[in-house]
Amino acid sequence: MTNEVDSSTLQMGCKKIARVDDVAKWRLCLGCGACVVSCDQKAITMKDICDQGLRPLVDGSRCNRCGMCLRACPGLGIAYEGSDEGDPSQSFRKSWGSFLEIWEGYATDPEIRFLGSSGGAATALALFCVEQGLVEGVLHVGKDQGEPWRNRTMVSRSRAELLSNTGSRYSPASPCEGLGLAEQSSSPFAFVGKPCDMHGLRKLQMQRTRLKESITLAIGIFCAGTPSTQGLLDLLDKLQTSRNDVQDIRFRGKGWPGLFSVGLRNGHGRSPSLSYAESWGFLNRYRPFRCSLCPDGTSEFADISCGDPWYREPSGGDPGRSMVLVRTERGREILQAALKAGYLNLEKADPKIIKGSQINLLNKRRAVWGRIAAMKAFGLPTPDYEGFPLLSNWMELPVGGKARSFLGTARRILTRGYRKPLNGGRSHP
Repeated sequence: MTNEVDSSTLQMGCKKIARVDDVAKWRLCLGCGACVVSCDQKAITMKDICDQGLRPLVDGSRCNRCGMCLRACPGLGIAYEGSDEGDPSQSFRKSWGSFLEIWEGYATDPEIRFLGSSGGAATALALFCVEQGLVEGVLHVGKDQGEPWRNRTMVSRSRAELLSNTGSRYSPASPCEGLGLAEQSSSPFAFVGKPCDMHGLRKLQMQRTRLKESITLAIGIFCAGTPSTQGLLDLLDKLQTSRNDVQDIRFRGKGWPGLFSVGLRNGHGRSPSLSYAESWGFLNRYRPFRCSLCPDGTSEFADISCGDPWYREPSGGDPGRSMVLVRTERGREILQAALKAGYLNLEKADPKIIKGSQINLLNKRRAVWGRIAAMKAFGLPTPDYEGFPLLSNWMELPVGGKARSFLGTARRILTRGYRKPLNGGRSHP
């Protein structure tokens, strides 16, 4: 083994991590796809492991063990530097990261507002960038046309293309694997993704200078975790629906919060549906263990992040509202331009609505320190979160919550065999 190989091998806990497939074996992979772009040898592809998520597959004959994939991997950790220009209240920054402004409202285009997951703000911002010529296209996730219950990374260059992919996608997605297209283009792109996708983007931008210029706006969405493909397939089974009969799946939208609905191919009966609460209540049991270790539920590394203002109780027929956090000066510049151009109808909001809307994300953040401490006690590899106040967040939990975060994780490690690496998993069927 050469010195280059040795220097690219990480010692984490009692284990060694040499490549991103080791990250996946120790259940730390987030499935963002950043490693695909980082590899100049083109040795990495993403594979859907049905009971885990999208995971890197490494071609050993191409891999030269340079370690670039590990440097780009947010599954191993992220470094956060809070801005002094952000929210003046330390308590908000501690819980939600830095932000310059918070707004609430909706897309002025009624169709975008109706079809979006909440108020369509993310789609309206993306459309503004496209129609005003700020970007060549928007890199994001949508449905796979061949297998509509599966996701695909794509570029939208028109209103019609953006509209066809509105709504959340509660199943595995790797939008960072498409950043190579943006890197090679002479024109900039906008990027839409989950918190872990934002982490992957920013780590890649530190590694590849061209990507700093290629992505002119990063739009983040709030996320509580990504269920595996197995969760969606089991939900279809629960609805007595064959995946071969599926033409379209909407996880949300068409009102706020909308229904989980399955569009069937012609001649296959009535389309089944469930309420948002019923479908998410089923799917969230399939979130991989790694999602419970992520402290960022609100896309703190984005320029602008969007989520649901759940402090409002959605009523039947509500067309939807979005909560919008402006996190960078670039984000503020584009949001102000979109407001002036009439793409959004927003009003300044009280930062207190974040906690009232996203208390579950805050509680997950508070539990992370205890969960990681339990993993370290067993000598397992753990993500490194530099700059995140994990211990002080954990201290805000009641005694019972502290105990559950540590002991619950320890019990999971013992009962689910997490002391041993994965030998693979069930591939996409």
